[in-house]
Parts: sequence; structure tokens; C-alpha cells
Amino acid sequence: MIAIRPATGGDVAAIDALLRRSFPAADEALLVQRLCIDGDMVLTLVADDEETGALAGMVAFSRMDVRVNDVPLAAVALAPVAVEAAYRQQGVAEALIAAGHRHLGDAGYLLSFVLGDPAYYGRFGYAADLARGFDSPYAGDYLMALALQDGKLPCGVRGIAAHASAFAALGEQAEA
Repeated sequence: MIAIRPATGGDVAAIDALLRRSFPAADEALLVQRLCIDGDMVLTLVADDEETGALAGMVAFSRMDVRVNDVPLAAVALAPVAVEAAYRQQGVAEALIAAGHRHLGDAGYLLSFVLGDPAYYGRFGYAADLARGFDSPYAGDYLMALALQDGKLPCGVRGIAAHASAFAALGEQAEA
């Protein structure tokens, strides 16, 4: 059985190790570190195997600067999500992301953005159409958004959708 809970300081090393095993480069591990150091991390959830106590997966949501009609909206970016190899294809990522969406919606966040595969993230309700029109260096078919308040989103002129500065440093960190 998998239990989902907010990450604590005691999870840092296990999350870092999971991210380094789950991705071909250390970019995602470094991204999480930088988001935490910069104070831009909004929510990190972990999935524990209740039988063994092992970390099965994690998901992170970070602060974004998003505006409609030049008014700031409470918005986050989903990245990264990782699941230990032995727990993949068992609904762990789905459970983590759904729990994150519930928590963020309850906390008053309006939008969650993700940059990724539309076939994968579309299963969670993310859509490129909702992200279109926002000013982002990631604009295109792979930048998707999800309305967290029962599909409600303020009408108006879409402005900036800026990820935390740690995203711009992706790739540069590995070269440094």
C-alpha cells in the first residue's frame, strides 16, 4: 500500500537519490535543490511504501508569476514527478499528481502548468489550449495548463506565465 504525504527535511536525500536514478542527467535533482534554496517550492509530496518504508515516488510544484489582465494569479508549475522503477505502472504518479492538485486547489491556487508530453499529462487534464496566449519562453504544444478551481479561470488578456528562475538555469547547472 502506498501512502502520500508532504515531504519533510528527512526526505531530502532520498528524493535527491530518486531524481538522480530516474532521469538521464542530474538536472531535475538540481532543479529541486535550487527551487528549495530560492524559496520557490510550493509543495512537494512523497509516496511511501507502507510495508517497507521505501520512497516510491515524489512530485514537486513550484511558484510561478502568472497574470491575466495584468492581475497576478496563484499558479504553480508541476516539475518534476518521479517514481522508483519498482513502483512504475502502478498508479503512483497519478496518485501523487492528483493529491497535489487537491492540495493546491484547496489552498486557492488557480492554475497548474506543466512542460511535457501532451499524451502523458493530458491524462491529468492538462491542455495546451489553456496555456496558449500566455507569454512564456516555453510556449507551444508542450506547455500545458490545468485549472485547479473546478475548471474556472478568470477571463481576460493573458499575460506572463513565468516559471521560477531555477528553470532557466536547467542545463547551465550541469555545465558549470
